[in-house]
Amino acid sequence: MIVDTLNWAILDELQKNARISFSEVGRKIGLTSPAVAERVRKMEDSGIIDSYKVNLSHQKTGYQLRAIITLRAFTGRLKAFLETVKEFKEVVNCYRITGNENIIMEVILKDQVHLEKLIDKLITYGETRTHIVLSNVIKDGPIVSKID
Repeated sequence: MIVDTLNWAILDELQKNARISFSEVGRKIGLTSPAVAERVRKMEDSGIIDSYKVNLSHQKTGYQLRAIITLRAFTGRLKAFLETVKEFKEVVNCYRITGNENIIMEVILKDQVHLEKLIDKLITYGETRTHIVLSNVIKDGPIVSKID
């Protein structure tokens, strides 16, 4: 499926507010509500739109600490880690990367004690490096139609 100018306009609006009505999107971009609905359905069916979700405030839900943890897996331990990491409830994002480390994770934790317990689990798989997040400069930035 080709993402044309109108589809990008719809995607821009949905990325700002996934709960916006099709009629409101239509008013903003100059289409009827049924036309917007049809385009959204086609983008969902083709996988361009792959989900809708609610973003929670980790701080207001009792998780006061956000950290980025890198892992350099011990020889022969990467596969076991990749199978196990899905069970760690603290991990909200996990990427396999290139470079000296194999893995980078974003984790949400209650406090430093919680962090220590997680690190104790992780060090059985490899060497970790932890970075405490102080603030979020860009949060869930939109994918835009043109990146130069």
